[in-house]
Amino acid sequence: MYGTGVGRSVLVDEITVAYRKDVPVLRDVSVRVEPGQMLAVTGPSGAGKTTLLSAMAGLLRPVRGTVAVDGTPLRDRDHAVSQRVVLVPQDNGLAAILTAEENLHVVLIAAGLPPVEARRVTAQALDRLGLSGQANQLVEELSGGQQQRTAIARGLALRGDVLLADEVTSELDAANRQRVLDLLREEAERGAAVVFATHDPEAAATCDAELHLVDGRASLR
Repeated sequence: MYGTGVGRSVLVDEITVAYRKDVPVLRDVSVRVEPGQMLAVTGPSGAGKTTLLSAMAGLLRPVRGTVAVDGTPLRDRDHAVSQRVVLVPQDNGLAAILTAEENLHVVLIAAGLPPVEARRVTAQALDRLGLSGQANQLVEELSGGQQQRTAIARGLALRGDVLLADEVTSELDAANRQRVLDLLREEAERGAAVVFATHDPEAAATCDAELHLVDGRASLR
């Protein structure tokens, strides 16, 4: 699923998502993100930000409504991956027993890159996040901020057509926070549709639009 650089739009069409029957977390949420656009998803804790990104990544199936990439409704996570939807989760999703380098390399090989190219892209991605010196460290030996940047490096290395990033600046100092925001903007400029969930109003202000969630309902700002 290694990205081609061809832009794709993502449409969330009146989705309702519930973890338990009759207890919706999201209610009739709609938004469209075009290639080259960066959308902030904001709202208080429990408003449904992570749930929305999970639905957009194919991890959760709405009880009503659809999530579609370029008009193709997503069936599940495997289908989303085939549509080049990349998710950088809030919990980073890294393998603690692998090094930072191995966490990227394995995913790139699985995405279809030849080993030599995967090593080159891995080194480049870690360098962009200031992690060249930590490439051979086990993830469990890294600080929280370094782990977060490793997860971001992995997501960027895949060059998705849709990039979903969930609270990816929460563990970062000011310099690295700005570095990540700049890299997300570069992804949008490359042609990706970027969706960034955040509690940080300053980070949200760097995006082109803001979808604000309160009690599972959305308003576009």
